[in-house]
Amino acid sequence: MAIRRMSSAVLVGLLLLFVGLGMSVVSGYQQTKVTVHEWGTFTTVAGADGLAMQWTPLGGPTDLPCFVHHYKNGDYKVLLDNNNPLYDYQQARGNLQGKVRMETPVLYFYADRATRLDVNVGFAQGLFTEWYPNAAVAQPPAFRNALSNPLFRASMRWSSVDVLPGTSPKLPREKASSHYYAARAVDAAPIRTNGQDEAFLFYRGVGGFDVPISTALQNDGSIVVKNIGEKPLQGVIVFTSRDGKIGYRVQGALATEATLAAPALNGTFDGLRRELEQTLTSQGLFAKEAAAMVETWRDSWFEDGTRVFYILPVAAVDAILPLSISPAPARVARVFVGRSEVITPAMVEAVRYALNEADETLLTRYGRFLGVIGERLMVSARKTGDNDRIRGLLNTALANYAAKLNRCN
Repeated sequence: MAIRRMSSAVLVGLLLLFVGLGMSVVSGYQQTKVTVHEWGTFTTVAGADGLAMQWTPLGGPTDLPCFVHHYKNGDYKVLLDNNNPLYDYQQARGNLQGKVRMETPVLYFYADRATRLDVNVGFAQGLFTEWYPNAAVAQPPAFRNALSNPLFRASMRWSSVDVLPGTSPKLPREKASSHYYAARAVDAAPIRTNGQDEAFLFYRGVGGFDVPISTALQNDGSIVVKNIGEKPLQGVIVFTSRDGKIGYRVQGALATEATLAAPALNGTFDGLRRELEQTLTSQGLFAKEAAAMVETWRDSWFEDGTRVFYILPVAAVDAILPLSISPAPARVARVFVGRSEVITPAMVEAVRYALNEADETLLTRYGRFLGVIGERLMVSARKTGDNDRIRGLLNTALANYAAKLNRCN
């Protein structure tokens, strides 16, 4: 009996030990200090009044590896226009109307030991279109003007995200080049969820919400930049690229409004890159994260055209993309760059020339903005009676461009 009693005591002791160890592991997950950094881009097109206008934000190439998940279920493939269902996925992408292309937000995680998190991102008046690793996505059907409804909501959830510092899992990679991979050049901990490894959580989408800036082009080439939000805008920069030459003008913070003269085309990419990276680190990103962001968008940000860059206030980002992480991290930094594309007369004339000369290289240069530039061109074409010819040329150019959109489908 004594042996049995001793065995029972030992057994109880072992059970208590195991329970204690288990609780310490759970407690360790809860008490691990986690830092989360996020960056992303909101791209808009300024109308003649300077405000963000409706356009086709999904009309451009995805430039994403094929392993990235796309939202393309039946509701999304079917675009209803005047009650005529169109079953072409690319046509649905090209015609979904919105004001904002939310590009490549990535979430980085830093921890001193392995931990597990649940991550939820909401999207007010927005639709998630791509993400990786796989996540649970809930959103209404996407129709042509769905994003005009302020009650349109979407949500994304990554459950049981394992943050694994000190590990080096093999991350997915394809032979084809992609800007996607540049975001991996950081010191963040790898993550694993749903059996998929990555250096970050990634997502993209489109939205119909308003942005807190107006960028109105003036006759003399200057731009009146107005802060129409509640918080000051940080890091305002006007940028122009034309025929291989660039120029930029740094405004810095903007509380109300400023008129910025057209920059002289005597700048350097290295100089602009330094300005952008310094702005991003001043808002809370690590140096490698800032460098990764600029490298990711190097070709797109610096392509021909005129645009205004600015940092969205964190409160605006939180309202548009409410983020919740459990257990709660010790620190979160969210840095989103707004990009307001300004359509200039020089761009309109360049597209007119390219259409007349069937210059596909030049037309491709303006890519996803061909539609809105073409709209400006059509206004003058109606006055000269050349409307039908220009419309036909523009439709052909847009069709040729659309054929190159997504190599994964």
